[in-house]
Amino acid sequence: MPKTPQMLLDLLSDLGIRTETRRHPPLFTVSDSQSLRGEIAGAHTKNLFLKDKKDNFFLVTVEENARVDLKTLHHKIGAASRLSFGKPEKLMAFLGVEPGSVTVFGVVNDDAKRVKLVLDADLMENGIINAHPLTNEATTSIGRDDLLRFLESVSHEPLVLKVTD
Repeated sequence: MPKTPQMLLDLLSDLGIRTETRRHPPLFTVSDSQSLRGEIAGAHTKNLFLKDKKDNFFLVTVEENARVDLKTLHHKIGAASRLSFGKPEKLMAFLGVEPGSVTVFGVVNDDAKRVKLVLDADLMENGIINAHPLTNEATTSIGRDDLLRFLESVSHEPLVLKVTD
């Protein structure tokens, strides 16, 4: 059973990580979420749940306006072949979220460590990073270093590299 948004927020609190979460109507796309700009400070994320031909799965998290070339990304992140989007049932099975709610926080549900997390270096230059807390009905702001601490606590050391064009 996937963790709930409240379970995620409780875990962050238990780790001593201060976050701020703002509830809002469901946001399914980056353009939906841009209606909140100016209200929530920090970098906002775009997340790609991808797979290669050998069924290796990747969660690539970049800044919301970043351009990612899916034709060449596999070379940068060490995938076995060109990448395609992972199916919704795998997204739910591995990260515990549905399409429209994909988030860096989803790795909290990847107990089997099936998903390799890739964070764009440009995104990680920001002090505050915003992501959905397992639901697209809220946005959680977290400090960059605290995000890394969270990822370490769930045994998902990210690959941080420049993946954007």
